[in-house]
This record gives sequence, structure tokens and C-alpha cells, in this order.
Amino acid sequence: MSSFSEEELAIAKSVDLVAVASSLGYTPKKIGRYYTLKEMDSMRIYDRRNWFRWSQKDVKGHNGGSQIDFLCEFAGLNVKDAVFWLLDFAGYRHEEKCASSIQLSNIAPMKSENVKREFVLPESAPNNNRIVDYLNRCRGLSVSTIDFFINRGLIYESKDYHNVVFKGNDKWGNTKFASQRGIYDKNGKSFKCDVAGNDKRYGFNVSNDSSERIVVFEAAIDLMSYMDIFQDYDSNMLALGMVSDAPLETFLQEHPQIKQIQFALDNDEPGRTATRNLMEKYEAKGYDVKDTPAPVMFKDINEWLVAARLNLSESMVSERRHNFI
Repeated sequence: MSSFSEEELAIAKSVDLVAVASSLGYTPKKIGRYYTLKEMDSMRIYDRRNWFRWSQKDVKGHNGGSQIDFLCEFAGLNVKDAVFWLLDFAGYRHEEKCASSIQLSNIAPMKSENVKREFVLPESAPNNNRIVDYLNRCRGLSVSTIDFFINRGLIYESKDYHNVVFKGNDKWGNTKFASQRGIYDKNGKSFKCDVAGNDKRYGFNVSNDSSERIVVFEAAIDLMSYMDIFQDYDSNMLALGMVSDAPLETFLQEHPQIKQIQFALDNDEPGRTATRNLMEKYEAKGYDVKDTPAPVMFKDINEWLVAARLNLSESMVSERRHNFI
């Protein structure tokens, strides 16, 4: 289990076990304060987190436990793969392994591949103090920029882990997508995950129906950093959350007035490759396209902002402004 941080293990053990059983093809039934399964009436799921199988009550090691134990017992996984599977189920992107490569076995014969997970936003904390401190102190964002996104209801602090929650809305203000970013980095790694059940055709965005331009980023914090550096409150802005352009296609469909697409993806190899491909694709569609990444010595827009806040590259900010606007 050394492959996982304490936070990752906590996330795996917070996954709704009833939803897990349903996704494996079982049929949960609520009876009073617990759930049972149509296929195993001796099964009891308590608090949607723990299970006990009364028909095996005398068989040590096979009669109950956590979500991890459930996957080991009923899906044939080892502990490590079970944790990977649960993290993926929760929408968490772990850099070591993709859960789609994990082979499940011993699952219910009525396995349902298309069970849609319910999209439920994390409960909000009483205030946003911790994420304001993190975004300001660690990510270099000004308080005024942070307040802009809080006041528009686009970000907030989650109650359980005090993560930053980024909301992706459609044109009419309905939240279709949400992602979380931890405020505590451990051993150089940060917690990032999408909220389960979200619609990946949407992304974190700021919209303006009177603007014909959109600036496109990989990460939500890069979008916020761009606004902070250039004080641009007029352009449409979108964070893909990846290098796939599904959110961009949706945004353009909902905002047909847009004529110019400005890409500000990362300076690493995936970001540069994606930029070339996307510019070619959208130029062929008739859009005016432009590539405006951070200066080459910085990986992304936020790294550039942090350097500027430390007075390491103030000249670069003024030098590059005209390229963006």
C-alpha cells in the first residue's frame, strides 16, 4: 500500500459501496438502515461503506470489510488493484495506473457496463478560508481574482477534505462538470480528481456572450492565473482538464458567436502536440487560431504567475501581454 498516500486511501474508503455493488451488476435493496443484495440476501451493507456476509460469518477474512475487501472478494482483485479501481470510480486520476486495464472477475452475471453514476457535488465547507490561503500563498493568485471566482459560484471549498472544487457550467448556468484539487501537496504529488458522474463534454469556464474570442487552457488554475496576469474579464475562457477537446466542442456549440480561439496549453510535449493538432483542426473549421503559451522557461501559465509574484519575471509579463490580447 506504499503506492498510495493517506489521502488517496481515504478517498478509496469513502466511495459509496452501494454504487460499487450496482456497477458490478448486483441489485442493492434498502431494508431499514442497511442495504442487501438481491443476488446475496445474506449480505449487509452498513453506512454505504462497510459490508458483512452473514452466511460466511464463521469464515475469517471472507465475511466482511471495506470497499477494498468487497472488490477483493467479489471481483477477484488484489488490494492494490482494488484501490486503483476505487480511485478511478471516484474520478481520481492516479499517474501510475489506469483502472481500465484492471480485469474484474467473479462478479454478478448481470454485470451492468452502462450504469450511470449520480453526479453529486461535494458538500461545501462553512467558509472558503483554506482554499483562499492556498490559491493566494501557494499558487500566486491575487485575492481579488480568487474572490471573482468565488462570488460567481465557480469555485468553493469542500467540507470533508478542504479541496478546491471547480465547477463547469453550461451556457444556462447548470453545473455539468466538477473537479477537485487538494490544497496539501505530499511528496511533490497533488490530489486531483473529477467528481464522479460528471459530463466530460463540459469544463471549468468563464463565458461572455458578447465576446468573439475564447482562450483555452489545460488546467483551471492556469485559467485563473491568465485572468490574474492580464486582468482579462471580457474573453470567454475554458479549461479542458485534459488535452482532449470535447469541452471545447461543446462550448463552441453553445456560443456560436466565437470566431477566434487562443490556445494557452502547457509547454510540455503533450501540451505542444495537442496545440498543433487542435490548431490544425479548428483552423480547418474556419476559426482564427492562435498559440499563446507561457514563456518557454515555464511549464504553464500558473508557473509563470508564481515567478512574476516573486519578482523573477516582471519584464516577461509586460513583454508578453501584447501576444495574448
